Amino acid sequence: MRKFLILLFFVCGASYSNASSILIPMDDTQTEHLKAYGISYYLLEKEVVIEWLLNYRGGSFLVPHLMTIEEELILRGIKYEILADGQVNKIKRQIGSPEVNMEIVQLEKAPRIAVYTPSGAMPWDDAVTLVLEYAEIPYDKIYDSAVIMGLLADYDWLHLHHEDFTGQYGKFYSAFRSYPWYKKQVSDLEASAAGLGFEKVSELKLAVAMNIKNFVIGGGFLFTMCSGTDSFDISLAAHQTDICEKMYDGDPADRDCQERLDFNNTLAFEDFKLVKDPLKYEYSEIDGTELRKRGLPETQAAKIDKFTLFEFSAKWDVVPTMLTQCHTDVVNGFMGQTTDFKRDFIKSNVLVMGESEMYNTARYIHGELGQGTWTFYGGHDPEDYQHRVGDPPTDLDLHPNSPGYRLILNNILFPAAKKKKRKT
Repeated sequence: MRKFLILLFFVCGASYSNASSILIPMDDTQTEHLKAYGISYYLLEKEVVIEWLLNYRGGSFLVPHLMTIEEELILRGIKYEILADGQVNKIKRQIGSPEVNMEIVQLEKAPRIAVYTPSGAMPWDDAVTLVLEYAEIPYDKIYDSAVIMGLLADYDWLHLHHEDFTGQYGKFYSAFRSYPWYKKQVSDLEASAAGLGFEKVSELKLAVAMNIKNFVIGGGFLFTMCSGTDSFDISLAAHQTDICEKMYDGDPADRDCQERLDFNNTLAFEDFKLVKDPLKYEYSEIDGTELRKRGLPETQAAKIDKFTLFEFSAKWDVVPTMLTQCHTDVVNGFMGQTTDFKRDFIKSNVLVMGESEMYNTARYIHGELGQGTWTFYGGHDPEDYQHRVGDPPTDLDLHPNSPGYRLILNNILFPAAKKKKRKT
């Protein structure tokens, strides 16, 4: 049946003009950058091979010229250009020149996407689910029980909701312990841990983190933002000790928990110190959020907070080039519980793809583990500088060309390409 529907898609779209291809530009001329990723995913689902023109006009997409595709582009409000054979050949010759920093990557198969998120979370609670909804990219929601039961094997790509994998409930205790939503979160997680055979939430979250790490080792693609980055690594580092104080798990943290951290078990970070104060809204010294709290009004702070994407060799460093495709190399900063990562605590084998030079921090980092890869992206919402609990959701209709959100969607399409390791 699936093959029949794909054939029908081509038959219905087989009305060609004299042109051979459709170019979806991704430079400043594009009116709907985010939805362009959505239609690319849609075409991959139809088994249409897409050519991703890395560094050509902001990382444009080249697709076959079918009327069904053209109609879909019009329906979604995405700008496109129809190119004749000669124009396509000229572009490919330009990209193929060894003197230009461009490359062509074929995208062949739509990755199976899962988002690790609690059942009660709304799409706007998390930047990734928000942009997936906006771009019309389908995904499945999974949570602790699915991970423990081994269902990650059904997916290619996993995003972690802004989770606290340390078992300290986001360290919201000081500010929000009397709030109904906080009490419900604690109650739900404790019940889930007990139901899955764990005595503590921290033990459940560690088991989840270890399963996710094994997912990456086995060839999975992991992407996470905000507190889903450092808390994930801290949980892995603390696999031999208890770092949770009594209000979080019913007994005190180990006195020597700092000394018992195992940095060989982490993905990205090492040699960091924990923030042991249970009433302080911070996990460790990895996070660079405190560097921005200098008494500046939020509007003024937002104006000066930027991060820069590194330029990689498209022909040699294909993977980071894919992950940094954008129509600008300077992106507006945005805060989160974990805003970015202090350089001193990043492992030497981790690739930094975006940095905040003003604060000497990394915003966007990437690494390989086993057969898979992981990407950490600091901050909560690329179009809301300091998103707070209870703030209204971001309306992406107002930000269809958001560079910060584009970086998320680069990661969505990345698994569709044949994996290429960086050349050395």
